[in-house]
Amino acid sequence: MTVGQQRAWDRHWAELGSEVTALPEGPLDVQSWFGRSAPVVLEIGSGMGETTAQLVAAQPDVNYLAVEVYKPGLAQLMLRAEKLEVTNLRLLRGDAIVLLREHVEPGSLDEVRIYFPDPWPKKRHHKRRLVQPESVALIASRLRPGGVLHLATDWENYAEQMREVCEGEPQLRNRFADEPGGWAPRPDWRPVTKFENRAHDEGREIHDLIYERA
Repeated sequence: MTVGQQRAWDRHWAELGSEVTALPEGPLDVQSWFGRSAPVVLEIGSGMGETTAQLVAAQPDVNYLAVEVYKPGLAQLMLRAEKLEVTNLRLLRGDAIVLLREHVEPGSLDEVRIYFPDPWPKKRHHKRRLVQPESVALIASRLRPGGVLHLATDWENYAEQMREVCEGEPQLRNRFADEPGGWAPRPDWRPVTKFENRAHDEGREIHDLIYERA
């Protein structure tokens, strides 16, 4: 980590973060952790926090959970959050599937966001992709009725896989099924990331998919 990231980690991790493996057994007490009751948004894979910090700042009325495995990324997110003076962010380091399976109650999330997950572009690595039938079924079960699963990717093949998996999940309904291909219009509120700019530069189209829990 950089010096700045280490300082942010030392200042804020004890209050704002937890290792998934260090969580007590059973459901995470989100209300106590945030000190309030509010809609809960979970972002899986917050990366270096560029988008996440802006999203958190734009939604002060939600309790925002970000889960990520990369320690410098979480430290950078805390640094960005500090500059934006946000108070509605908590961080989890570790496996999102373990978090969802063991520490998130069914029907407790208002939204799950998965933006530009690792595409594992080689065909032999596709099984490592996050968006698979088992993971999407788990995510859907943790959403409240009407809760939202929002995905975005710049890899055409992965976008098609995401759509196929989500369309096959009976707990989910595509909010934009009537749009061409079932793709959602790009939301104005989702910040443009460096990955998105790079994708545009390289001629790759961005696909958003928005599903809700039936």
